[in-house]
Amino acid sequence: MRKILDTAHIYMIVGLVSGLYYRDITKAEDFTGDTRLAVVHTHVLALGMMFFLIVLALEKLFALTALPLFRWFFWTYNAGLMLTVGTMTPHGTLTVLGRSSGAATAGVAGLGHILLTVGLVLLFITLGKRIPATRTADATTAAPAPVAASTDER
Repeated sequence: MRKILDTAHIYMIVGLVSGLYYRDITKAEDFTGDTRLAVVHTHVLALGMMFFLIVLALEKLFALTALPLFRWFFWTYNAGLMLTVGTMTPHGTLTVLGRSSGAATAGVAGLGHILLTVGLVLLFITLGKRIPATRTADATTAAPAPVAASTDER
């Protein structure tokens, strides 16, 4: 669980730093146009930090790391996110500087997106293996917990 939390923490730092980088380079270059840098920090914060905080909660509930497949998900997804963000950053920087990036940048970004997709599929397979398909007899016959009477009068 600690590795998942540390991963979310690292993505939080990278996300905040990339937001500062975007603000500072566009201000220094007096740039007002569209650039990929504008969405790098949101990609990192949403697909990195928030995503891994959700995975942390799922780990707590379902012990996902007990399956070897989780490692495949973890490293594939992280590689995909790093490739995606790692190509968005130079592409956006070159745009701000008035230069264009080559076709290879789009290819690498596409590979990053493919790895993200494979990682998500692996996560869903892992979840499917950890969540029981049928309820246990105890869960279906157990009586619901009584609801405490409310003393709050309005």
